[in-house]
Amino acid sequence: MAGKTFFSMKNNVRKKLAILLHSSEPNVFITTHQQPENSENNFNHRSSNASLPSPVMSSCSSPVSFMSPINHIPSPYSESPWTLPHDSNGEDGIIYNTGLIGSLIREEGHIYSLASSGDLLYTGSDSKNIRVWKNLMEFSGFKSSSGLVKAIVVFGNRIFTGHEDGKIRVWKYSDKKKKAYKRIGNLPTTKDYIKSSVNPNNYIEARRHRNLPWIKHYDVVSCMCLDEEKGLLYSGSWDRTMKVWRISNSKCLESVNAHDDAINSVVIGFYGLVFTGSADGTVKVWRREFVGKTKKHLLASTLLNQDNAVTSVVVNASQATVEGSGVHTCLSVLNSHTGPVKCLAVQNRNENDDDQKDEEWIVYSGSLDNSLKLWRVSELLA
Repeated sequence: MAGKTFFSMKNNVRKKLAILLHSSEPNVFITTHQQPENSENNFNHRSSNASLPSPVMSSCSSPVSFMSPINHIPSPYSESPWTLPHDSNGEDGIIYNTGLIGSLIREEGHIYSLASSGDLLYTGSDSKNIRVWKNLMEFSGFKSSSGLVKAIVVFGNRIFTGHEDGKIRVWKYSDKKKKAYKRIGNLPTTKDYIKSSVNPNNYIEARRHRNLPWIKHYDVVSCMCLDEEKGLLYSGSWDRTMKVWRISNSKCLESVNAHDDAINSVVIGFYGLVFTGSADGTVKVWRREFVGKTKKHLLASTLLNQDNAVTSVVVNASQATVEGSGVHTCLSVLNSHTGPVKCLAVQNRNENDDDQKDEEWIVYSGSLDNSLKLWRVSELLA
């Protein structure tokens, strides 16, 4: 009976997607090698320098060149080193294609957000710090004035961070010599917020007996995503709204009352669609259309409606699939964290290599066990 219910729900999601598209424009389980990790030892090992072996080359993968440390000089920001599992290499000295590459224990607190851009990795935690990593070494760091960092997105030379206090802060890499980042503004801007506050018509009921201007989130900014083609930033919040920002002038274009509970995920999809997932158990699809002379996001469909909260949504734009609407095969189980995994970031290492025999990804995972882990996942191409 459970199997019939599962396939029925899966078929319903497929039908809704078809109608929508038609109408629109780590114990790491590896068969060859197992990599146990002594988490207790890792938590106690907190030296100030990173110490990693030289990269080696697998017989069926490219060198892990970007993961080698450039030097062993302690970073002024560094408090915890990256470490490799003791048995990350096989008896023949080869690093296996799927498994744990490195692990870092953070003393600052839980890791809630990750973002990768080129050879840089950004991490956010409940310490209000944003750390920047390069080649497994701490490259830089910057600190916000308040609010744990729940979301990070990178657009060109700008970094957008979403915080517990309802603000979106904007940063820019400003000094190559000092490797410094500078805060260049907030969303909404102070000017726009004051201007909006003057007009009584701009106020909405935020909490009981309290009204606030609609252009600002009044609860945790839990997720963000970019539509780089249109130059738009989308933010989702525990205040149940999705807001749309124009990156070029930092203007809030729209606020959508999207769900009946906290929004946990917002994702840009295929054909200009936007997907949101919420603690109310729904996944909704939004399409941006003209309403009069302005463009607004209208509800196109509700793909999922379940009793349990939706904590994340992933869209495969090339296959036009969302969540469980496609056929998926488990490549491996990455199991080394001792607490809930709160964030993931993925890089495809085959984008510029047509001769690669394996499809290979680098996966970063952040957890409430205060650790950040780096994995390699590969699949043999046909």
